[in-house]
Amino acid sequence: MITLSLCMIIKDEELVLDRCLKSIYDAVDEIIIVDTGSTDNSKNICKNYTEKIYDYIWNDDFSAARNFSFEKATKDYILWLDADEIIDEENKEKLLNLKQVLSLDIDVVTMHTCMNIDECNNPQITMVRNRIVKREDNFKWIGFVHEYIEASGNVYDSDICIIHDKIKPVSDRNLKIYKKKVEEKQAFSERDLYYYGKELYCNKYYNEAIKVLEEFVSKGTWEDEIIDALCKIGECYLCKDDKEIARKYFYKTFEYGPPQGEILYKIAYSFQDEEKYDRAISWYEIILSLPIPDDCCQCRHICYLRFKPHLNLCYCYFKVGDLNQAYYHHKNCMKINPNDPCVKYNESCFKLIMKNNKV
Repeated sequence: MITLSLCMIIKDEELVLDRCLKSIYDAVDEIIIVDTGSTDNSKNICKNYTEKIYDYIWNDDFSAARNFSFEKATKDYILWLDADEIIDEENKEKLLNLKQVLSLDIDVVTMHTCMNIDECNNPQITMVRNRIVKREDNFKWIGFVHEYIEASGNVYDSDICIIHDKIKPVSDRNLKIYKKKVEEKQAFSERDLYYYGKELYCNKYYNEAIKVLEEFVSKGTWEDEIIDALCKIGECYLCKDDKEIARKYFYKTFEYGPPQGEILYKIAYSFQDEEKYDRAISWYEIILSLPIPDDCCQCRHICYLRFKPHLNLCYCYFKVGDLNQAYYHHKNCMKINPNDPCVKYNESCFKLIMKNNKV
């Protein structure tokens, strides 16, 4: 059986730390905590689970901190988690089983990350990430923000799922780091430009985001990231209430790959917002004809493939007076997530309609 070190970097995570460590502590053989400057109760919480707590002087570099944590590990393999992540009992059992059978020839183990869990425990977003690496391979983290492990060799793709349950609101922490690097005139890689543009978008600096993401697209070599950057530029124009230009950027993504549900959804919704319901219906129906991809290496917004199109088709068909089709799509929503507030409201409306029409 292999041994496993859990390595984490933290700062002011008292709201989520106990939940995280309680979920994983009995599945690992060692816990390494690197604290980058907590002023709350985080370090005291960690003491309930490990004595291996190290202080690290923060230098605006997430990879440096993570690499420091990896250097402290002593077991065969290293697992990393963020403080707002947990593993449930089913997936912890899978992890324990993996420890029993994993061959020492394996260099990297991937796991699924599930985010935005809905009222019926369905993840709305999924992705696959390198989660466990062989310690002696000495893999390094790359990137001062939005860091990643530069890993290679024999990869084992597991079906283990880590749940990312964020509590803290979106902050400008990462954006401040990027802006500081700009002030220092540090050269940005393609990847830095991509994530800098996305941080600008998330913090509602739409004009700046468009400029940076346009620069990335002009230099970019990774098709998936170019598609996402074009989509984000389109979203910026939607937020600026320029739907026509937004759609031009959404359409441009088709030059780099097959249509993606999330992008088709945004095109459809832009028409719906203009009350062009027939056009919106056509685009939503296209989404429902797409297969759900097996490849989850990129971030997949599952909700845009089925639930949201059904929900909005219910609305659009209702607006054009086709109650049968509206109800059909409502029933599909009920199958996916009957506890969604919009679905519950629609259910009450349809019951009232049926009562008044004595259906």
